[in-house]
Amino acid sequence: MGRTAGRSPEDTRRALLTAAGDAVRSRGIHASLDEIARFAGVSKGGLIYHFASKDELILELARAQLVAFEATIAAALDPADTGPGRLTRAYLRAVLTPDGDDMASMALITLLMTVPAVAELARAEAARLDAELAADGLPPDVLALVVAAADGMSSAPMWGGSARTPAHRRVVERLIHLTRRPELWEEIPWSTAPPADPRAPRTVSPGPRR
Repeated sequence: MGRTAGRSPEDTRRALLTAAGDAVRSRGIHASLDEIARFAGVSKGGLIYHFASKDELILELARAQLVAFEATIAAALDPADTGPGRLTRAYLRAVLTPDGDDMASMALITLLMTVPAVAELARAEAARLDAELAADGLPPDVLALVVAAADGMSSAPMWGGSARTPAHRRVVERLIHLTRRPELWEEIPWSTAPPADPRAPRTVSPGPRR
């Protein structure tokens, strides 16, 4: 990052947060304020002027990542879509159409989550989002399935996989269809029998009668 002269204080803070994210991705969560200041192209004193401690900087960096994710979901809302599941469909689009920046953000928030204060912040944000999704008008089972599938597929690139294959796109289309017709879930002939006890002895078939 270049010089911060001529920027507003808010612009400078945003630029410093960007540099901090680059430093953490490069050096890890234990990157020092000196290293972060070098990435930002400012003195350590200039950095501390905006963020009094590394803990404050890391927490603000995490908060900025979470706010950006909220904005991604809001941008994915379809103004013409006013039916039940509207927010869930936006969530699907937000987490399953990632670009390079989104992958970098996911890697960064994974590193930041090792900090207890960040983990607490993220849990509070997740609880807030869960409450909004629960009020989105979908049956709980359908909502749980759709969100779990979206979260699982979105994490695939973190392990070298892909969430952009034709099969994944078909799954996304069907998940969205399920949010529009959740009654399809109830039409599946689910078994009502209790699950088998894995500790129970197996019954051996006597075989065909002779």
